[in-house]
Amino acid sequence: MWADIAPIGRNASTGGYFRQPFTSADSELRDWFRGAAQQRGFKVETDPIGNLVAQWRVPMLNYTDDEPGKGIMVGSHLDSVLDGGAYDGPLGVVAAFAAVDLLRERGFAPSRPILLAAFAEEEGSRFGQACLGSRVATGAVAWDKARELRDPSGTFLADAVDRIGLGDGVPLRLDERVATFIELHVEQGRHLVDRSEPIGVGAGIWPHGRYRFDFTGVANHAGTTVMEDRADPMLTFAMTALAANKQARLAGQRATFGRVEVSPNATNAVPSRVTAWLDARADTQAAVAEMVDAITRKAIERAERDGTDVTITPESVSGAVAFDEDLARWIAFEHDGSDWPIIPTAAGHDAGIMSAAGFPTAMLFVRNPTGVSHSPAEHAELADCLAGVEALAETLQRLAS
Repeated sequence: MWADIAPIGRNASTGGYFRQPFTSADSELRDWFRGAAQQRGFKVETDPIGNLVAQWRVPMLNYTDDEPGKGIMVGSHLDSVLDGGAYDGPLGVVAAFAAVDLLRERGFAPSRPILLAAFAEEEGSRFGQACLGSRVATGAVAWDKARELRDPSGTFLADAVDRIGLGDGVPLRLDERVATFIELHVEQGRHLVDRSEPIGVGAGIWPHGRYRFDFTGVANHAGTTVMEDRADPMLTFAMTALAANKQARLAGQRATFGRVEVSPNATNAVPSRVTAWLDARADTQAAVAEMVDAITRKAIERAERDGTDVTITPESVSGAVAFDEDLARWIAFEHDGSDWPIIPTAAGHDAGIMSAAGFPTAMLFVRNPTGVSHSPAEHAELADCLAGVEALAETLQRLAS
């Protein structure tokens, strides 16, 4: 399965992946998911935003289409950040199929349905809202509101899904279908490397947010405009980026300006506008708020000195997530004479949305030898991935017995 999807959306020059939502690469991955489910005789469903769910049911347990019973949902996402790595998301989807294959080979018959999921637009790389598919599926974001989102080119999400044959029907009603959610994911840090462990169980997710900073000034000639006569928003942005770095370091938290748009974006012109997006993460919601407030103050102070203006708009804010503690301990407890470590993560996941919506939720992490993620260098060893499949199969068997 991994070999089947490896070429999809891969950039030959960088080795990274461009699997943005509702593009040709995304459609190929959806077709792969449907094919993998159909090969196993699983029913496949989708919804207007493109969330995919395949269902493993055992006929002898008297499931019906109308009343299948609440099941164990397992899965992740298939989309990527721009020039992202191979493992972030797809590893969890492939591992879900592989774990179910393993259980079927062993003759295991689940006492409740097992639902395999691939959520849409998890990264927020096109429409700016992280975990958008799971937010719509849980009701955290209304479908009517999601349809009005625009990508950087101005395309409405409603038009993007219509072009690939989605957009009709109603979102999935997971509250009627799901008893527990499990997500396997490559670790996007070094906890497991430092512990020399191939597998870990998630404790929770740091709170985080995305904030748009609009810096405005006066366009002018780069050669004829003396420095003291300029109202340069690029200067204000640059000093704000440095301030964000300093505030995060002082607080032991995370602040990143990773996306910038400039107008008119000419080498020989002082820009009139710079729009930049801040990704802020911390170990508590209060720490996020304190850090963003400090960066905002620095930006405003600098704008006053530069003769520019700045407006800050929160675009996506997620609170802290504490996964079900009893479930995490139960999953982590005693495997071949030892426990899997329970570790935190500062990365956002669909599991966080599911947990916030009230579903008992757990995460399994697979060791990443370098800790590098959201990059072509993202990696996991095959042996660790297979250990992840075994761990996921064991978890599903325990939950569905």
